[in-house]
Amino acid sequence: MNAQTPQATPPGTRERPRRSLLALLPVLVFAILAVAFLVRLRSGADPAALPSALIGKPVPAFALDPVPGLQADGRPVPGLSSADLKGQVTVLNIFASWCAPCQIEHPMLMRLAQEPGIRLVGIDYKDPGDAGRRWLERNGLPFAAVGADASGRAGIDLGVYGVPETFIIGPDGRIRDKLVGILTPENYASVLERIRAAGRTAPVTN
Repeated sequence: MNAQTPQATPPGTRERPRRSLLALLPVLVFAILAVAFLVRLRSGADPAALPSALIGKPVPAFALDPVPGLQADGRPVPGLSSADLKGQVTVLNIFASWCAPCQIEHPMLMRLAQEPGIRLVGIDYKDPGDAGRRWLERNGLPFAAVGADASGRAGIDLGVYGVPETFIIGPDGRIRDKLVGILTPENYASVLERIRAAGRTAPVTN
């Protein structure tokens, strides 16, 4: 009887499954983060559980350029500065194209933009290149103005823990409230009431 010669494994064969798993890893992480946020918020967790030392204080000074190429009705969408956040109740949303929860939240921002007496503006946080513009063009533009914070400096000054975060700013330019987490159908009515309350609160004079 002839002994069978062991067959050699072709080079790289053992590496292919490992490479496939590595390629799927970013997708799995994205999905896990999105599910985790939904479970947390729908379990009744308070989306404003993380406090902000800026409540009652003026918005930190910043001046952000527009998102390059972003247009609405054929006109460039303006950038954003802290000086713009006065005169009426303003909702400032911090978002990013790479943020999974921002994708979940976005339809509610589109709804919020239709509410009378509320100005909704955004800061595009740490987005590379034209990623923010392409993301807004794909998902819809709820913002009257969008500032590009590629360096993250404005977000740091605002004490951002992680996107998305939403600040409710009174007509006097002071931060009245902060929403940590996403706007959902479940919390929409209560958040809207918090926004309305910012317009009824007496200005801080000190």
